[in-house]
Amino acid sequence: MQYPSKYRQLLDAETWAFIERVENFYPPDAINLPIEQQREVYDRLCASFAAPYPDGVEAVDFTIATDGHLLPCRRYTDTRRSDQPVAQILYFHGGGYVVGGLHSHDSYCADICRATGFDLTAVDYRLSPEHSFPADQHDASSALRHVASELNLPIVLLGDSAGANLAAALAHASRWEIDAPIGQVLIYPLLGSDWTQGSFIEHEFAPMLTTADVDYYAKIRLAGTDKSSSDKELAPLNDPDFAGLPPTIAFAAQCDPLRDDSWRYVQKLKAAGTDALFFEEKGLVHSYLMARHSVGRANAAVERIGRAVHALGHGKDLSDPSVLFG
Repeated sequence: MQYPSKYRQLLDAETWAFIERVENFYPPDAINLPIEQQREVYDRLCASFAAPYPDGVEAVDFTIATDGHLLPCRRYTDTRRSDQPVAQILYFHGGGYVVGGLHSHDSYCADICRATGFDLTAVDYRLSPEHSFPADQHDASSALRHVASELNLPIVLLGDSAGANLAAALAHASRWEIDAPIGQVLIYPLLGSDWTQGSFIEHEFAPMLTTADVDYYAKIRLAGTDKSSSDKELAPLNDPDFAGLPPTIAFAAQCDPLRDDSWRYVQKLKAAGTDALFFEEKGLVHSYLMARHSVGRANAAVERIGRAVHALGHGKDLSDPSVLFG
């Protein structure tokens, strides 16, 4: 596919090799495929980038009974850690609310478990179009209640892309509850900006994700509902009240239509008195988690995410730049 020429200057050779490898599995016009075929293609793509678990990291599958169905989850534990964890991670995967699951982000969850030393619970929330909004949010809430009571440890929310939207929505919905999360780390999140301005125009035709892709997946999620993608339940940026939210670190990819959502969200948090950080990963594209073992910039970005989760779990002051840079 031909991309705007500016990306030849913004992206390095490793990142282009990653993009080309992805397109060998998942062509730019994949949204024209039937949903089941999209899932098959995405699963093969993710499997091609999977890596072995770090030594000592183990995972166990379990289910949560909720809303008349069983919610599959997977818990990762680092058996080699030397001390007891002070927090746990609740993770929601990306995939436009349509593709992905426990398998797609499995090796990344194992990596972040090792990087933080915290147990991580990944949630296989229901996908659209079979289960349109708010089924995914109901599953997120059920998972929060379950892991909070089961492990009795403070929770740091973690999510990428669509999963980061679920994490943020959950933070807003649960902020006054006794088991409210103590922090959230959002990776290239979709949070509710106007799709006709800012990075949605600047990076409308970016590699890995276009503005048209964002619109496509949002429409699938809302099919059969009376909701708009700008409603505050789906777009945390449009919540009129930012009080009481947990400390937050939001990571954006420079070449991503979603970039400005992270910045705007952090500005609203700061205005409400919440400790928050925005970090833009230069020269990276949407879905860079997948590239962590092949692209140097992506590997450094993922290391920062691990430090961010660890810092929030330990209640560190986010005004200290060593939180991300060591």
